[in-house]
Amino acid sequence: MYTVSQLSDIINSKISEMKYPEAPAGLYAPIQYTLEGGGKRLRPVLALAVCSALGCRLDKVINQALGIEIFHNFTLLHDDVMDNADTRRGRPTVHRRWDIPTAILSGDAMLTMATQYIADVDDDKLKSEAIALFNKTAMEIYEGQQYDMDFESRTDVNVNEYMNMIRLKTSVLIGCACEMGALMAGASENIRKSFYRYGEKLGLAFQLQDDYLDTYGDPLKFGKQIGGDILNDKKTWLLISAIEQDETDETRSLIGSGVLPETKIKRMKAVYGRLNLSTKCHELIEKFVNEAISIVEHLVIDDDAKSFFINLARKSATRDH
Repeated sequence: MYTVSQLSDIINSKISEMKYPEAPAGLYAPIQYTLEGGGKRLRPVLALAVCSALGCRLDKVINQALGIEIFHNFTLLHDDVMDNADTRRGRPTVHRRWDIPTAILSGDAMLTMATQYIADVDDDKLKSEAIALFNKTAMEIYEGQQYDMDFESRTDVNVNEYMNMIRLKTSVLIGCACEMGALMAGASENIRKSFYRYGEKLGLAFQLQDDYLDTYGDPLKFGKQIGGDILNDKKTWLLISAIEQDETDETRSLIGSGVLPETKIKRMKAVYGRLNLSTKCHELIEKFVNEAISIVEHLVIDDDAKSFFINLARKSATRDH
């Protein structure tokens, strides 16, 4: 079984080898900038890992893995525009380095590129299934993004609504990557869906850890401003839980307030601390990690492959970036 590092290196190598038309540079330069900006490459790594765990060559799924990574970066590029974000992975976002119209158009081109990679399959039946899985996932992600935007103007969002939103916005693409690896390896429907569920649980843990790191992480490791979610009144698990549990009503008083950024972050973190939300958040993360591990333990794959997916799940709960 390959290591995460080996699979990530394969993806990075393929991305660095991508050829772009020379013109118009204003369209392709931001795409190259985005794709070569790094990242964990979690989704394509999972697609390759699942395919390998099922005894299939990596070249069977490499195009689809790249398509999923291009699509993921497309969503980040457009998310940064919608969130008016200044940095991504420690660098200026595309709309800051260039401008908003460029970010929108280059993102559109990335979506088309992603679809082309997903559809690059010789077998017509597999091609049809791969496109159907990808399209279903893409529509769910757009739904999740819409819910996320809808939540911005609401103060009555509950935890269940939030969990469904992050399932759509984050988890389904990780689930798709896992199922895509199984699909291209010719696995049964049952195995495909088991890997999808593993990815879905992993994605929930991953996003909750992201929420945690936005408030408690190291900005040098996390790659963006700490406390941004608090300043933007973003409906994260932490904020929603504080709204539901804070009997002093201080949380609601801070939402939309004009207090200084440093003061707002400090006061909101104090509320989170008083409600023990940091610990509760990690208990929830551990729950999803354990559910992901349970799915893997019931799969008929060799022990090295099981260890790979189990260790990856455990690391999602302790990562710092």
